[in-house]
Amino acid sequence: MNPLEHELSYPWPDVPALGTTTALRPGLHWVRMRLPFALDHINLWLLDDEVDGVRGWSIIDCGITSDDSKEGWERIFETVFDGRPLLRVIATHFHPDHLGLAHWLTAGGEHRRWSAPLWMSATEWTIGRLLSQSKGELGVEAGERAAAHFRRHGLADPDSLDKVRQRGGGYYSKLVPAVPPSYRRILHGDLIAIGPHGGKRVFEVIVGRGHAPEHVSLYCADDRLLISGDMVLPRISTNVSVFEVEPEGNPLPQYLHSLDRYLQLPENALVLPSHGKPFLGLHRRVAQQHAHHQARLDEVLAACARPASATDIVPVLFRRELDLHQTTFALGESLAHLHALWFDGRVERRAGDDGVYRFAAV
Repeated sequence: MNPLEHELSYPWPDVPALGTTTALRPGLHWVRMRLPFALDHINLWLLDDEVDGVRGWSIIDCGITSDDSKEGWERIFETVFDGRPLLRVIATHFHPDHLGLAHWLTAGGEHRRWSAPLWMSATEWTIGRLLSQSKGELGVEAGERAAAHFRRHGLADPDSLDKVRQRGGGYYSKLVPAVPPSYRRILHGDLIAIGPHGGKRVFEVIVGRGHAPEHVSLYCADDRLLISGDMVLPRISTNVSVFEVEPEGNPLPQYLHSLDRYLQLPENALVLPSHGKPFLGLHRRVAQQHAHHQARLDEVLAACARPASATDIVPVLFRRELDLHQTTFALGESLAHLHALWFDGRVERRAGDDGVYRFAAV
């Protein structure tokens, strides 16, 4: 166990099996789906709902497109839905584990299971829609851009670069083959009422940045309940990366600033994260994340006493063996820390004769 976990409290020690739910509050169920990555699961949330006089259910986040995920949902439809329909799907952001099955669950899919509307922020819907269509020649171009980005930041292994090229835009579209062509837009500060007549929970939308451009979390003040998505996780640090689509982005300060919004919520709010277990200790976890990233920034700055590329920084931040999937995220996160220092004027960036960017302490 991560020693920092001892500072948090976990009311539910056991996780729901695939195709089952755990009731957390009246009308609120915890669903868990498997993922084929090192991070091997995602938490999804099922809420009793009523829209326009029709009793049914709302889902928050979907899981990736896979037979395994569909099978899990089908079991829930059969055993939990009690013959009632799916009324809406709320996706916190565009990442595949959150949006992958939206086309199957909602009104926009060709082979849809339900006809529910999709609710998302505009930026997340737009990016997901664009990436899901990056196939064929567009996918090849995306793969070349990704490889060039990683090569520019020191990834020199030809086999790894070739795998990045081959993965291309088809990587996202395999997990998210389509995104519905229409949606209902969610904005920061919106109030969303979810639940049956006379028992609705009112959730306030909190938009966070850094992990994704316009990530949606939902907070119910009456229940002291935060559905945090990927913005606040109990065991791991949320990935904050610089990728080829925004090669000179500076997402880490955006993420840390977004975290401070949660300090306005009660410390004893129940946090429902997308990975890990529901927990108590929101303010403590925000403080842990600030301390974590400050320590990482200090380590990166020390490593830049001699010019270093993002690839050189990966073993400074990640002291374990990484597969290619993990390496690309580790490179993105290393670059995010370097860019935070660069934008702050604490390091300078120069391109070498080999075309690789290196950063040196000022």
